[in-house]
Amino acid sequence: MNDPILVAREGAVAILTLNRPDTRNALAGEVMFAAFETLFAALNRDASIRAAILTGAGPAFCSGGNVVDMRDRAGMFAGSPAEIAAHYRNGIQRIPRAFEQLEVPIIAAVNGAAIGAGCDLACMCDIRIASTEARFAESFVKLGIVPGDGGCWYLPRVVGWSRAAQLAFTGDTLGAREALEIGLVSSLAQPEALMDAALALAQRIAANPPQALRWTKRLLRAARQGTVSEALDAAGVLQGQAHHTADHAEAVHAFFEKRTPVFSDAGALE
Repeated sequence: MNDPILVAREGAVAILTLNRPDTRNALAGEVMFAAFETLFAALNRDASIRAAILTGAGPAFCSGGNVVDMRDRAGMFAGSPAEIAAHYRNGIQRIPRAFEQLEVPIIAAVNGAAIGAGCDLACMCDIRIASTEARFAESFVKLGIVPGDGGCWYLPRVVGWSRAAQLAFTGDTLGAREALEIGLVSSLAQPEALMDAALALAQRIAANPPQALRWTKRLLRAARQGTVSEALDAAGVLQGQAHHTADHAEAVHAFFEKRTPVFSDAGALE
């Protein structure tokens, strides 16, 4: 079987492509779940990676769970309610947990349908841009189930409570333009230009020092659920460290010398 996620490199940008086009890139199976964990751990260790892009092979971004297994009560859908809960915990829920450990900024380049867990997968990314042919649906209710992969946590943080509730309660499908209007995605591109647009954005991010990027992402993540006081304390600690990095000194020197800074990927990341 081919690798579930293909990895390519464009300078300081890692491009990750879901590689199960025969299932519309469904999120299923130990190999797929482990691939997210392994790849994200590798990105965290590699200081030369400053940004990442996640997209899908074929016409779909991600169709969510495997509905054939759902029908057949196979795989993660087999067993008693308690057993299914354990399957989720030890299966697909490993993906959002891996995202919560990912230190590198990641962009979802949504090339086609992002349905159910596929919509949630896009929401796990820091930024979403979409093809004009993309479609989105928080469609679990249409199958008589709930968002078992964390969608009820992610979606309100992306589009707000009321819009998230409407999407989750109706299971309605949104086109790309509607997704842009409600803030589910931040920009659109023609299908043939999507990856170029994603790469251009990733490279703008990657032009910045890697440690400052990762610390900024850490603060953004913590601020989703902490108090203002906790956010200020955390920012103060990391700011103190940032002021003592070589990249900060280089950025300041470059500012006064009116030149483009040259940042280093050397050294351990924290």
